[in-house]
Formats: sequence, C-alpha cells, structure tokens
Amino acid sequence: MAIALAPPKRVGMVSLGCPKALVDSERILTRLRADGYAISPNYAGADVVIVNTCGFLDSAKAESLEAIGEAISENGRVVVTGCMGAEADLVRARFPEVLAVTGPQQYEAVVDAVRLAAPQPRQPFVDLVPEAGLKLTPRHYSYVKIGEGCNHRCSFCIIPALRGKLASRRPDAILREAEKLVTAGTKELLVISQDTSAYGRDLSHARFGQAGIRAHITDLARALGQLGAWVRLHYVYPYAHVDELVALMAEGLVLPYLDIPLQHAHPRILKAMRRPADEARMLDRIAKWRQLVPDLAIRSTFIAGFPGESEAEFEHLLAWLEEAELDRVGCFAYEPVAGADANALPGAVPAEVRHARRDRFMAHAAAISARRLAAKIGREIEVLVDAADGPQAGGGATARSKWDAPEIDGRVLLRDAPHAKPGDIVRVRIEDADAFDLYGVPC
Repeated sequence: MAIALAPPKRVGMVSLGCPKALVDSERILTRLRADGYAISPNYAGADVVIVNTCGFLDSAKAESLEAIGEAISENGRVVVTGCMGAEADLVRARFPEVLAVTGPQQYEAVVDAVRLAAPQPRQPFVDLVPEAGLKLTPRHYSYVKIGEGCNHRCSFCIIPALRGKLASRRPDAILREAEKLVTAGTKELLVISQDTSAYGRDLSHARFGQAGIRAHITDLARALGQLGAWVRLHYVYPYAHVDELVALMAEGLVLPYLDIPLQHAHPRILKAMRRPADEARMLDRIAKWRQLVPDLAIRSTFIAGFPGESEAEFEHLLAWLEEAELDRVGCFAYEPVAGADANALPGAVPAEVRHARRDRFMAHAAAISARRLAAKIGREIEVLVDAADGPQAGGGATARSKWDAPEIDGRVLLRDAPHAKPGDIVRVRIEDADAFDLYGVPC
C-alpha cells in the first residue's frame, strides 16, 4: 500500500546585512529543512516568511523595517530575527502584526516560531537535508563563521550590545563543517566573525578533538588551508600574530588577502574611536607584509566625518591612504547610531560634509585601485568562475581573482570562455583593467 505524503509547509527567507547574518540564515533554513519544511523562492508560495534583519547603522535599520513592511504586505505571516530583534519593542510598535521577534543567533527561537505559525506534518520517510546543510550562496563558495560577538568597545559601534562578547566555536567543529562543504563542491571558504584575529581567546587557545588542534586563528587557518580549497580571511584585526597569517599566505595555504577594518588613520580620531592609534607602525607592517607576499591585497573600511574630525585630520587620512596604497576600500559617512558612545562626543560634523568627505575618499581610493590593477595587465593569474554565459550566449564569464571577495570587491570579466562553468578555476591572461575590475581571456 502506497503512503501518501502530505505537502510540506513552505518557508520564505529575506536575509539582510553582512555575511555573518547570511550564515545565520543558512543555519535557520537547514534546521527547518531537517523538520521537513520546503523553501519558497517568493512571498506567494510561503506559509510564513522570515526576515533576518541588520541593525548596525540607522540606514540598515531603515532597510530592515522596509523589508519587514514588504513581507507583511506581500505575505502577512512574518517572523523577524537578527540584529533588530534586539529592538523588539520598536519592531512591534511599527508592525504589531508580526508573528514573533527574536534576537541575533537565536536559531531555536526562530524555528519554534515557524513551527507554531505553520506546523509541519512529520515526514519520517524522506531525508531532506544535504550533508553540508542548506546554502544561500552558490555551491562553489561558502562562508564559515568561526565565532560570534566582540570584546572591543569601539565608540561608534553597537555590535557588542547586539551580539555579545566573543564566543569562539571549537576548531574541530569548524573543520568538520569545512570538510563537508569542500566535499560537497565548495572551492572557496570565506572565514568570518566579528574579530577573526581574536578567535580562540575565550577558549584560552585550548586544544580540541582527537587531532588536538589549538583554538587559535593561525592553527585553524593552516588546517583549513590543507583541505584543498581557497581560504579567505575576513575582519582581521591587526594583532601581532597577523604576521603568522601572512606567513601562511607566503606558503600558499591562505589566499593573499587581508581584510583589516582600520576605520581611520589620524591618531586623535583613532583614539576617540577607541581603536589602535599607531598609524605609522601600521604603514611599516603593511610594507613588511608586502615584502613577504608581493601579491598581497589589502582591503579595509573607513569612516568619514567622525565627530570632531577636522578638515586637516581628513586630509591626513587621504595622505595616509595614498602612502598605504590599499587595494580595496570602502568608506561610510558617519552615522549617529542610537546607543553608540561616539554620539556624545563634541564637534558633530554636518551630514553634507560627512557625505562629501566620503565621496572624496572613494574618488581618491578609486584612483589608487586603478593604478594597482593596471600593473596586473599582461600577467597570467588563476580565477574562480562565478557565472558563465555559455557557448550559445557569446562565451563570456564573470570570475574573481584571489584578491577579490564575492559581492565586495572587483571582478575578472572574461571573453572567449565558452566552456567555463561556475566553480571552475581557470588560468587567464589579463588584457585590461579599470578602477575596479580586470579583463582577461583564458590562456
């Protein structure tokens, strides 16, 4: 006698914010899929919609509130999670009809809210979850979150209030996850946390598992680099042991890419931000890193118009950037985020000045990027293909070099690549460059 299975309930997901939030969304969907829920690609087909919010900046909060409103308008059955879940009263005051509001990393609370809103009939006959879990990124690259929270108390940031203190995952658990991802087809592992350099401090850098791997970012990066995939490190604070990570890049175990959130270069502003304030030493370290790894790409983020920032201090930042020649940068006009200590500092910079300085900074950075990319013309490099047109559509492809993180940095745009497929690693010759992208052809 055939057994008729009831159709599964369907869940929609709107995931906003940083890659760390994206990993949270993947974990939530993996748990729901294990319960038998199906994933809906649109509002109309979903029995309930989860909106994973971002609350780091006021502009991010506005985007999150807009997304919640759209989900309610299009579907009506909405569960809110993520950083704005820490402001549940605000969310409920604006949208009293939301089914539930949970904070960041509260995976079980989200799953429980979905179970209550759309109970799923048990289906014991079907395994619904792939070994590597569910992913919201393409099959060939994956974010690996190694910890939550942050112990820094930067005056402009409220992340510790939202996500708590540093809480590192066990290294053996991280490696098991990474091994499953590589086995399932991942070609690039993107290592993320709020403070990647601090990984393992809360665990006293103890050793775990049968292999006895130490909970330290250097040991973890070395082990990840032996899995056969590209390993890219994000959010690396410039502690002394970053020199050890650069040595791993020289060995080829980790991609020659450092994502270091520097935020500013003027000592007085850095002190007001509660950041390391020795910008001259930072220049020396960058020079030494590039001496060891000539192909090293450094990306960073900066804040323009921080409270009290003078025109001379901003010009100091531009001059520092010119000397540092950072490869990839982002710049934000300062936002007085509710709850940030910096809001109480004197000398608030007018909004129009903050935004004008951001635009000046980005124009300066674009010129530096154009020079550094032009120096790569004529070289042969390896790229990872993200998308391909196929032979019927002209044979073009979009790829990334080892110096480019997905959806953050530049691209390598290929011609005459009819056989390229997403996930392929292809050797190409660079023919041209602009301020952000390279152009090439397969060798």
